[in-house]
Amino acid sequence: MELTKADHIRALAADDLEVAEFARRLDIRYQQAYNVAKGENRSATISDVVVPVPIAPESIKSPLPVEVLIAGGFSLASRWLLSADGDLVLDMPVPKAIGVYSFVKDGFAIYVGVATVGVHKRLYAYGKPGASQRTNIRLNAYLKRELGQSGSIDIYVATPPDMEWNGLPVHGAAGVELGLINKYMLPWNMRSAG
Repeated sequence: MELTKADHIRALAADDLEVAEFARRLDIRYQQAYNVAKGENRSATISDVVVPVPIAPESIKSPLPVEVLIAGGFSLASRWLLSADGDLVLDMPVPKAIGVYSFVKDGFAIYVGVATVGVHKRLYAYGKPGASQRTNIRLNAYLKRELGQSGSIDIYVATPPDMEWNGLPVHGAAGVELGLINKYMLPWNMRSAG
């Protein structure tokens, strides 16, 4: 009898793995894994025979150390701080240029983003998110929570050049952002989780 993906999900859920972990192992969307796992009674057994799901070595991502960012052309631009009123503020002005940025805590990147309208404007949106800006609202809450527990979060910025590939335009900053998200574990990047 061949097990379905749903059977694999139930088996991994029965082993008390986090939803994100078994979604990554099975190479499926988080929501699919969540719906199957949470729709089941976790105390129920599915079968005495469970086919193990191998983890491909390339699917395991490592953290992104700040030294890798620096070696790749990033430099410290500013730090997130909490004002006395509890608002997000920067300790130094950031570049207005288009670029890619990373939030770094305890020597490791926790988020990478691209600023196609300029780093200054992009970071401003995290400090003062609009009501419909889901990513800005989410990051605003993450930043405030982390800053409430520790002193600051560093912001590293790089401004890679745009280029051409086979006569087509390539956006340098967007390419660097996507490459880092695909290669490294960045806990605040939803796309990095799988």
